[in-house]
Amino acid sequence: MAPLVHGFDWPDRLVVGTVGQPGSRTFYLQARSGPELISVALEKEQSAALAERIEEVLDDLMAEEGNPFSVPPLTPEGLVDNDPLEQPVEEQFRAGAMGLGWDPSTAQIVIEAFPILEADDESFDPLEVEPDEVLLVRIPVGTARAFAKRTREVVGAGRPICPLCRVPMDSEDHVCELPDGFR
Repeated sequence: MAPLVHGFDWPDRLVVGTVGQPGSRTFYLQARSGPELISVALEKEQSAALAERIEEVLDDLMAEEGNPFSVPPLTPEGLVDNDPLEQPVEEQFRAGAMGLGWDPSTAQIVIEAFPILEADDESFDPLEVEPDEVLLVRIPVGTARAFAKRTREVVGAGRPICPLCRVPMDSEDHVCELPDGFR
């Protein structure tokens, strides 16, 4: 059976946001077009990797001779979105695999999120299993630049990193093990 595709072409809003306090936040990729709203849970690392990869694709496109797709070097001011996630946040699914592409015919970044697949037995082959649903979002280059910027900011708004052990600090009472060679 074909998967249910939650498709958003030119969505009204696409953001990564969080629910919870630093250290126990849940990350969500949230898309809205009109009344249709979907929230897909992500890992922090997936969010960071998505933003990084979008920036790389945009920078590569911008570097093409004459910048034929009019990729902005910075986030366009009118596209900045610092609002919280829309409520209620109801998880449609938790993302496992994600895909990122470029559609030159529409000059859009294409983001795909697939749910985590459950392995029933040892013969499980994820390449042979079709997911029940997928999130498919297509956004123009300016929106993609703004999305990546916001996502980097959301990821970076967590717990501070200890300069010695490079582990997130839960409080000012953080105790870390110093790297080898330090006393």
